[in-house]
Amino acid sequence: MNVQTRTQDRPRRKATYQDVLDAPPHLVAEVLAGTLHTHPRPAARHAWASSILGGELVVPFGRGRGGPGGWWIVFEPELHLGDDIVVPNLAGWKRETMPEYPDSAFFGIAPDWACEVLSPSTRRIDQNEKRTIYAREGVSHLWFVDPVAKTLEAFELRDGHWVLLVTLADDAPVSLPPFDAIGFPLDALWPESAAADGDESG
Repeated sequence: MNVQTRTQDRPRRKATYQDVLDAPPHLVAEVLAGTLHTHPRPAARHAWASSILGGELVVPFGRGRGGPGGWWIVFEPELHLGDDIVVPNLAGWKRETMPEYPDSAFFGIAPDWACEVLSPSTRRIDQNEKRTIYAREGVSHLWFVDPVAKTLEAFELRDGHWVLLVTLADDAPVSLPPFDAIGFPLDALWPESAAADGDESG
């Protein structure tokens, strides 16, 4: 009994970057509040939504074609924010925030925008621990995309707290800060829409 008590009272070792490096390569590894979290790579529906959203933003904002440019838009960047290691599905930095693109394995500057594509295995962490970290680090805008519910929630950080700007669903037009210089239909993120478009074009 006394041995069990001493074991339970023993301080838990905080996870470090080495734990991330040692994680199996087929898993995404993050360290949140000293705890290592691992989860599989995105499922097909999740990956489609992330890829299409990135495509909608990279050309006008990352490349400046058909839009204002001035951003770095990155898929699954590894962010080192204080003692936390976070991997959003997408993140964006204004060029004035990060003038030079880093030549390293991770990013040490908090992004101006982050997007999490929700899945059953990561939803709780995305909407709680990671959202808290993003607010602490001053990330200005946060989007949650749910490919199953077919929704997009857009938040803006005000006085250190997240304010919900809008919840969009189905095929609603998307033109939201910080990317309101362009617009696209939300259902571009759902594979059913792409399949229907393909049938019509055929």
